[in-house]
Amino acid sequence: MRTTSETQSATNVATRVAGEDIQKGDFVTVLSEIFEVPSFLWNCSDVSLPPDEPVRARYTYTSNGTPYKVSVVCLPFVYAKRPRGAMACFDIRRHELVRLDRESGRSLWKLLRKKKKKK
Repeated sequence: MRTTSETQSATNVATRVAGEDIQKGDFVTVLSEIFEVPSFLWNCSDVSLPPDEPVRARYTYTSNGTPYKVSVVCLPFVYAKRPRGAMACFDIRRHELVRLDRESGRSLWKLLRKKKKKK
């Protein structure tokens, strides 16, 4: 018995992007954020750190996956619009941005904007 499958599916992947490669009109989202605390507040190690040296930690961004449409790039800052209209500013030294696939970003953007109009 022979079977054939007519369904073709493609997997879209968000790619990490350097600040220099971000352009107006790109759809981006935040993958992670870096925060710094003074070493004298860091009690997570047995080694004593110099008091003037900051400790950096990375955490997953709270609105991870939310698409933003880039409006202006003035490095190190990226100004982007949220689907519901408000602007957000990302400092690429603190925020790791990923570029969404063009088609995925556009369809998700339209879907989230429609939710706004229904309310």
